[in-house]
Amino acid sequence: MTQELQILLITAASIGFFHTLMGPDHYLPFIMIGKARSWTFSKVIGLTLVCGIGHILSSVILGFIGIALEVQLAKLEFIESFRGNLAAWAFIAFGLIYALWGVRRWMQKKHHNHTHGKISESGNITPWVLFIIFALGPCEPLIPVLMYPAVLESTQSLILVTSVFGITTLLTMTVAVLAAYFGLSFVNLKRYEHLSHPIAGMVIFLSGIAMQFLGL
Repeated sequence: MTQELQILLITAASIGFFHTLMGPDHYLPFIMIGKARSWTFSKVIGLTLVCGIGHILSSVILGFIGIALEVQLAKLEFIESFRGNLAAWAFIAFGLIYALWGVRRWMQKKHHNHTHGKISESGNITPWVLFIIFALGPCEPLIPVLMYPAVLESTQSLILVTSVFGITTLLTMTVAVLAAYFGLSFVNLKRYEHLSHPIAGMVIFLSGIAMQFLGL
């Protein structure tokens, strides 16, 4: 193993960890939606992993295509930037819509109007919406910082560096969700249960705002 490859592997692990930890969109949606909907631990972690894999693979596939076709890095960076903006606005829209739905649901419950069908429908759609948003969202550092330099070493180096980045990202997402999931179980939130859906929506909305305007 060359020194350059060692540096790339360390960089891949570091970027995978810090990029994920500093991006609240990588874990807050699962934590908030999971708590609001009283999902089981296995469902929350399962959705986290599925969305994380979709998030990583979308950039990996784009990177491999770009390398195979010898596409200029600037063009791929433009595509990733466009995807990033699209994902951020999707988070903003989804969070706002979910918050408004939560307020409407709370008002209906307050006035003793049951809406079981609509609630079930929203519950079925929510995981799919999250997956689509995550699949749209790019891993911005992956292609320019890791994949293009790694392929200069060898194809095996490219696969190894990409794998280290992906595994580190998934592990960090899972641990962050796991810590928050069990951490919240020790906090008494019963007084806010009636507002769990609006709060979840607003947290996701603010995560999208942070992505779009703060670059998180």
